[in-house]
Formats: sequence, structure tokens, C-alpha cells
Amino acid sequence: MMKTTDRRPVRRVRLGRLLVLALVIAVAGCSRFGRSGPYAGALRHAGGAQVQAAAITVVDLTAASAAHLVQADHGQTFAQALGDVAPVGTVIGKGDTIDIAVWEAPPAALFATISPPGTPASGIQAARSTGLPEQTVDETGRIFMPFVGEVDAAGRSPIDLEREITQRLQGKANHPQVIVRITHNALKNVSVLGDVAASGRFGVTPHGERVLDALANAGGVKQPVTKMVLQITRGSTVASMPLDTVIRDPAQNVRLAPDDVVTALYQPWTFTVLGAAGTNAEVPFEATGMTLAQALGRAGGLNDARADIHGVFLFRLENPAALDPATVATARTTPDGRVPVIYRLNMADPAAFFIAQGFRIRDHDVLYVANAPGADLQKFANTLANFAYAGLGIINQVK
Repeated sequence: MMKTTDRRPVRRVRLGRLLVLALVIAVAGCSRFGRSGPYAGALRHAGGAQVQAAAITVVDLTAASAAHLVQADHGQTFAQALGDVAPVGTVIGKGDTIDIAVWEAPPAALFATISPPGTPASGIQAARSTGLPEQTVDETGRIFMPFVGEVDAAGRSPIDLEREITQRLQGKANHPQVIVRITHNALKNVSVLGDVAASGRFGVTPHGERVLDALANAGGVKQPVTKMVLQITRGSTVASMPLDTVIRDPAQNVRLAPDDVVTALYQPWTFTVLGAAGTNAEVPFEATGMTLAQALGRAGGLNDARADIHGVFLFRLENPAALDPATVATARTTPDGRVPVIYRLNMADPAAFFIAQGFRIRDHDVLYVANAPGADLQKFANTLANFAYAGLGIINQVK
């Protein structure tokens, strides 16, 4: 009877060799592990790289640089840019109709009543008021008055116009006194446009309508208040503020002037968060703004297992006015006049949390959290462990 040879040890040796070969191949393939973006070191040395024909500028977020940014971001409020205006009816405007009455002390000479010759009361009589025909302020803002000539009237109060006419009559009339009245206001309108219930033109009255009055006349805004921005155009001046701020600060609810244009803009602002954060997504935020600290919180914070606390970066095409003048002097801008900037925040520094509370996020910012170098080592260890477990399982099966 023939003796059967047990070949299982030989198979185990061969399987072991195959597993070793597979492990070598796997390790070679893992020399570059997949990750969500560059390391912090690569970004710190990214200064000078070209983006849209402009060199990237890397800026460390310190208390000084953050304060400079806050100052540059601080735009003019409605109260600063537009100021206060007098209500309609207290200032003469183009197209208004005015009445002028002149009084002279006796013996009146310039505006006196002359009796026909041969009558008992012929000659200069006692003075009385002389009412001139009503006049409409022309498109140049002027009126014409006998013995005075052309007078600038638009943009002035009736009392101011009375004083000028009285002064110009001195030496011509005998102790003249002048009374000016606005008898008819030309139609004064403001336009309300944008994301409101009913766009249109609305009249302003001597009551002195304000910004929120105009919005109320238009039926209010159609979107949440926190996502709306108001823009007021007055001549060549344009000012913008979040609606929520105007509601909370009465000083910004300024009185409107004729021909103002109020535009309600829906601003679905977003920033994008990538890398070793709690979540990778495009995140919406309110028109009232958001700080970097709030943005990190809304993104779920840093991923403890992957994040490099020295490598929190914010990518932005920056307004040159927000940068240090020495940096701007050597920087090249993109075709639209902006500078590619990477802001770096070192979260290992406790002061960074205070800086993040004052740094404002802007629309279309990109927030990136770099992977820690140890994350790749952990991936490598996990890969080895997986192959080892798989090999042990196969060997146990052939025993």
C-alpha cells in the first residue's frame, strides 16, 4: 500500500510567500496616500505661485493683520454716507411753485401804488404789500424777480431765499421786507426695487419718509430679513447695509431724499470648507456676516484624527486696501484688481481663538484645514494591519 505525502506545509509556505509579495506591492502602492489637499508646509511656501497672472501672498493671521482687515472692511453706514436731509416742503426744489410778497416802508418808492395824474390822491401813496405772480422754479433751479434778477432758489429754504432777496433790494426799495411761500410742491418720488412685494415709485411728503417707510410702502421684503442687504443710491453716492442692521440701529433708518433709489438685494452668501474639518460642504451664512470662529463651528470644527492645528487656511481674492502697504507695493493683481491671498491661522496658539472671533468671512471664501503628517502614518499602519489580518485568515483556512 502506497504512503500518501502531506503537502499542506508546502502550500502554507507558498501562500506565505505570496502574501509577502502582495504586502510588498501594497506597501509600494501606498507610498503616496490619498488626501484632501496639500500639507500645511506646502501652503506656507506657496507665496509667489501664480494665480490669474498674480502671485499668491501668504499672510499669517495675527492681531495686527486682523485689525488692519477689520478697518478695511468697515464701510460707511447710511448715516455716514447719506446723512440727514430736510423733509420735502421745507426746502425749495426744481418744479416747485413759490409766492413772493414784498413790503416797503413809507414813503414807498419801488413797489408803491401810483394814482393817475389829476386825481386828489395823485402821487406816491402809503405803502402796501406787493404780491408778485407765482413762479415755478425752472430746471436750472432759478427764478426771476423784477429789480433783483435771477436768483438761485432750488435747495434753499424759504427763509434763506427771503434774506437774499431782501439784501439785493437794499438801496432800491425803502426798507424792504420779503415773504416767500411754497404754494405747490412738484411731485417728489423715491424708487423701491429688488426683492420686495411690490416694486415702484412712491411719493415723499413733508412727513419725511425714511428707509423702512419706503420698504413698508413696497409691501416689505420677500426673503428672510437676515439674508437681505439694502442699497441706497443718491446721485453718485451708493451705500449698502444689511437690512437687519438697519432695523436694529435707528440711526441708519435715514430720511430719504427725492429721486433716491432703494434696492433690496437677496444675498445667499456662502463659503466652502474643505480638508480635515468636521464636514466638507458649501455653507450658507447670513448677510449680517460671520466670523472665522463661527465658520469653523458651523463646519463641525477640526477633525481630531486628521487635522493639523497649525494649518487652518483661508483662500481669498483680496482687495489690496485690506493688505499691508508694503505687501501691496510688490504684489501683482488679477485682471479685476485683486490679490490672491492665503491667510494662515495657527490654532495651537490660544490667541488664535480671539483673532478668529474678529476675522470676518466673505462670500465665496474657501476654508481649508490641512491634514497632519501623522495622518498618513496612521493610514499606513491601518493598511499593514488589514493585510496582516487577511493573511492570517487565509493561512488558517489552509491548515
